[in-house]
Amino acid sequence: MKPNINIFSVEVGGKTLTFETGKIAQQAGGSVTLSFGESLLFCSATMSNSPREGINFFPLSVDFEEKLYAGGRIPGGFFRREGRPTENAILTARLTDRPLRPLFPKDMRNEVQVIIYALSSDGENLLDVHAINVASASVAISNIPWNGPVAAVRIGQIDGEFVVNPTYEQLEKSDLDLRVAGTKEALLMVEAGANEVSEDVVVSALELAHKAMQPIIDTINEMREKVGKEKSEYQSIAIEKELYEKVSGLSKDKLVELFNDGGNYNKHDRDEKLNEIRKEILAGFDEEDAALIKDVKEAFDKTFKETTRELILNTKNRPDGRKTTEVRPIWCEVDYSPRAHGSGIFTRGETQVMTITTLGTPRDAQLLDNLTPNEKKRYMHHYNFPPFSVGETRFLRGASRREIGHGVLAERALQPVIPEEIDFPYTLRLVSECMSSNGSTSMGSVCGSTLSLMDAGVPIKAPVSGIAMGMISDDDSYVILTDIQGLEDHIGDMDFKVAGTTKGITALQMDIKLSGLTSQVMSEALQQAKEGRAHILEQMLSTLPAPRPEMKEHTPRITTIKISVEKIGAVIGKGGETIRRLQEETDTNIDIQDDGTVFIASANSENAKAALSQIEALTEEAELGRIYTGKVVRVTDFGAFIEIMPGTDGMVHISQLDSERIDKVEDVAVVGEEITVMVTAVGHDGKIRLSLKAVLEGWTVEEAVAQDNFKKRSGGRDNRRGNDRSRNKRR
Repeated sequence: MKPNINIFSVEVGGKTLTFETGKIAQQAGGSVTLSFGESLLFCSATMSNSPREGINFFPLSVDFEEKLYAGGRIPGGFFRREGRPTENAILTARLTDRPLRPLFPKDMRNEVQVIIYALSSDGENLLDVHAINVASASVAISNIPWNGPVAAVRIGQIDGEFVVNPTYEQLEKSDLDLRVAGTKEALLMVEAGANEVSEDVVVSALELAHKAMQPIIDTINEMREKVGKEKSEYQSIAIEKELYEKVSGLSKDKLVELFNDGGNYNKHDRDEKLNEIRKEILAGFDEEDAALIKDVKEAFDKTFKETTRELILNTKNRPDGRKTTEVRPIWCEVDYSPRAHGSGIFTRGETQVMTITTLGTPRDAQLLDNLTPNEKKRYMHHYNFPPFSVGETRFLRGASRREIGHGVLAERALQPVIPEEIDFPYTLRLVSECMSSNGSTSMGSVCGSTLSLMDAGVPIKAPVSGIAMGMISDDDSYVILTDIQGLEDHIGDMDFKVAGTTKGITALQMDIKLSGLTSQVMSEALQQAKEGRAHILEQMLSTLPAPRPEMKEHTPRITTIKISVEKIGAVIGKGGETIRRLQEETDTNIDIQDDGTVFIASANSENAKAALSQIEALTEEAELGRIYTGKVVRVTDFGAFIEIMPGTDGMVHISQLDSERIDKVEDVAVVGEEITVMVTAVGHDGKIRLSLKAVLEGWTVEEAVAQDNFKKRSGGRDNRRGNDRSRNKRR
């Protein structure tokens, strides 16, 4: 049966986006494809029939499958098929999850799964923001209860002008890479990297983004009206109002007392006190009724959250006694690891991050196997969040999606200040270890990484600091919180991370739990964050004010030399024999780029000099008029071939082997013996002509060149002037 296909198109940023539904994956709750240029994304959205038992969170999963066939490529590796998600795929899945999640019913526990495939990628248009758009359309037309739709756009800035949904090529020239998602009324999610742009530029870009996404929202609403399914009923897990009011009445006064005394407790002690209050409340209910006890616990947690939010709004004080704009106490340390190339510890309150810097050669760069045009990555930032950092135990299963996301956020924050490879030819790997966590370890890793880079002697363009902002709001008012701790992140409405230098912003990330946020609130949060960043940076620079002028003893020194592309083979040798021998003899690492740039890495400067000297000898160009002593490598009837440099031969014609005429080449040149010759010509084809006669008679460069030119004009006959000169010398 012919499918009932429905197509909806909209123009955004001068490009057409085409949504299509009804052709494929009809058993999914909702399925949509989105095409733009020659790129094509598919998304399915499906919900389980019943709630998942025994959980107190909404089980939403979003996966982005980066199929390499979309770019006409076969995956690398032994199995030649896609394995675990790439970093790029994980980041796209997280980016899509964040604006979708706040709009699902808070009391729903049915599993919802959103799966996105990249079916075609043209290498020109970026896929990530459109993954949000196709997911929004899929959920909107499905049977899944949801308060969407949302839409997303990307904003770049080239030569001071904003560009909506820039291409890869345009983004290379852009000072801003801002991804924004929102509803018709407000913003939901912000993710950005920037080249030290001002807060005003960011606010203007956010306003443009919200305006630019409106046609997409209108189109998805049109889809929902024309082809959308009826929303399914679901079993609410909301606790009964009477039970909540009873638990609230029993616990609220105790919670207020705990809040007012918060400045006397650290995180561990506050949690202990809270558990004591919880146990007192539970003791008043039938412990044999498991369902009742579960509801009482949820009612208590809700009471704690609402009470704390109410007190922050009314008193403008916080659970740990701080004012709304106050940053927790800070201390820093560098040079903590004796053998590391650089190390920095950043501690803010009960949050502590240690970052280790390792510098390597260009060959240590990470090779990428994804749908982006980027083939390798020179600067890598990895973030680890072990269980002991929050006083817990769990299996170590490798990096989680959250850890990957936080690492890339810190990487994005520092990328604009990393020196260019031409100025600092190192591959950089930073690892941020979260040693203790009570809020905003991602921004702590930015600060610790700045200290670590400066400790390593990396000439960063400017130091970077970061801070996490929060917000508590009700229908009538809101308060913005500087440097939020874990509790404030949990009960708050916003998690807004800002990193940058004194000049401007380098990274942003915002997630909210409300249905949206206005640009006015964003502007206030950015300004308050700017003041907090300045305070943190001042504390950091009191520990280490600038990058060290010298790298540490164990850091490899990299010497750079540029050779002719034609000489690359001479350095590598047959099957890599020459370069392996060089590395073994000099105890260095040598890396050669396709453009002839050679990097020599060694912790010993003398070894580097030795390797450099040998490479120069291997790649030296013959110099006109210069005298060389070389070995005879081949003899013919018309002359001899002399190796004047490793891998470089020149020819001495028989007429140039002596001042007198000779009958046989072997009378002067014997294979294996050394003779001294002068370079008299270097042809465009690389052929080199030599003369022993010029050395014997002490010719100048000009005379040697003139002699060579005369010989070419006279068909190879001896120059009469030269013979006369020889006779005069003998007289």
